[in-house]
Amino acid sequence: MQIHRDWTGLKAEARGASVAMGNFDGVHKGHRAVIDAARAASDAPLGILTFEPHPREYFAPDAPPFRLMNSEARANRLSRLGVQHLYELPFGPVLAGLTPQAFAQEVLADGLGIAHVTVGADFCFGKNRAGTAQTLQDLGRTYGFGVTIVPLIGAGEAEYSSTAIRTALAQGLTHEAERMLGHWHRIEGEVIHGEKRGRELGWPTANLAMDGLHLPRLGVYAVLVDILTGPDRGPCRGVASLGVRPMFGVNTPNLEVNLFDFSGDLYGQHLSVALVDFLRDEARFDSLQALIDQMEQDGAQARALLSGR
Repeated sequence: MQIHRDWTGLKAEARGASVAMGNFDGVHKGHRAVIDAARAASDAPLGILTFEPHPREYFAPDAPPFRLMNSEARANRLSRLGVQHLYELPFGPVLAGLTPQAFAQEVLADGLGIAHVTVGADFCFGKNRAGTAQTLQDLGRTYGFGVTIVPLIGAGEAEYSSTAIRTALAQGLTHEAERMLGHWHRIEGEVIHGEKRGRELGWPTANLAMDGLHLPRLGVYAVLVDILTGPDRGPCRGVASLGVRPMFGVNTPNLEVNLFDFSGDLYGQHLSVALVDFLRDEARFDSLQALIDQMEQDGAQARALLSGR
């Protein structure tokens, strides 16, 4: 998959795609329907048109973190879906200031030269979100590209949405989130240096930052891990603690992952950690030995739950 971060000066082979357009936070089943429609609409290469940062982050920079995925995780998921071109356009004053007509002409037609675009029925675009999916369909006729509007999908009366997935994760309902996503919720990023307390306690961990991401329920999870880079790349099982480590003062939330039967050095490598089963809430213990005993129980429970996965 090729990643493009501008809509001007593209090579000929990067233009003319059939694109699905949206923020694709989580790449859930509703997003998949929009992507599948773009794949089916044309024989052109499959593309995704999205924005970085998320427009909501641009307009409300002080709002609490809400994203299900960072840009790395989103790109990894889209690559697995067979996307050939990811147009990750920089969202700032220029894009925010374009009218719907200017966006359709300057970005979609003149810049990307798209053959077709698909959007969800609730899609809005352009300055002040003035353009709707129907507006885009009208503009497509003007500027020479096809437009497909994909109905919102869900289970029963509930639509698949990033908001509903955030709610499920905040309650520790990992299987409910997986039902809407179509895959386990994953936290991805580079392994950073922590305070190495886990190693001192006999439970070495790989630490991932949660900066900018929606926080699932704090606590301990059984996890499936893909090591994405380095000599040890491949799948692993493990147990992870998501939280602020209340035994050790006030800390920034992060994810600490203990990989079963692993002894390599992962600093600087990239992991993808799937939250499979919520085991328990984060807690303070009366002693370090009590914490170690609980960690032993957590590890055994996670091994049992992940057996056969």
